Amino acid sequence: MTDFSNQSILIVGASSGIGHALAQKLIEAGATVYSASRQAPADLAIAQHFTVDLADPDALLSGLPDRLDGLIYCPGSITLKPFNRLTSDDFLKDFQINVLGAVKAIQASLNALKKSDRASVVLFSTVAVSVGMNYHASIAAAKGAVEGLAKSLAAEYAINRIRFNVLAPSLTDTPLAKALLSTPEKQEASAKRHPLGRVGTAQDLANAAAFLLSPESSWVTGQVIGVDGGMAALRPL
Repeated sequence: MTDFSNQSILIVGASSGIGHALAQKLIEAGATVYSASRQAPADLAIAQHFTVDLADPDALLSGLPDRLDGLIYCPGSITLKPFNRLTSDDFLKDFQINVLGAVKAIQASLNALKKSDRASVVLFSTVAVSVGMNYHASIAAAKGAVEGLAKSLAAEYAINRIRFNVLAPSLTDTPLAKALLSTPEKQEASAKRHPLGRVGTAQDLANAAAFLLSPESSWVTGQVIGVDGGMAALRPL
């Protein structure tokens, strides 16, 4: 594991799921981890927590440390409905959580990120952007915007040596996906849809995010990386 000593990292959404697994991993590697979300992580040695809901249009994130070496925006949504049942409010809610929340976090952190010599920003998309899936119109539209945002910012802030990358998972066993994995039958069916024969774990995504925050990925920016059990690229016989 990379030594993250002397690195300051802000995780938006460290109270559960992928964000929690990543925070634990980084803390164990020596990082100073800050968190921002509606609820503080109860069982982690967080340096400071900022209570905020960035999906709220009026929310502000302030008081951040002077320097940040990494920012991870984890909040997401899973709105699965037939297209003819989706409302404008569904699309707006998904966009607010996934895109505008990330925009607020990045804008609030930008000056601190500029003071690092190795800043890295990690956002989250979904395999449903690259692979058309039934009932995913709203969330795929929002996550597609996340990918475009990251690529644009990777170009704009390359001069500042701030890297922007996106992880695009398939179904991952987190509280957000609880309803989709609520029975053994659902778990088995979901596992079989993936070439590697299982759904993802929070640790799978935390490992990938930690790599993108580390010096080992210092020449990686503007990328959308699938961490999806082969879902996007493979069709085994």
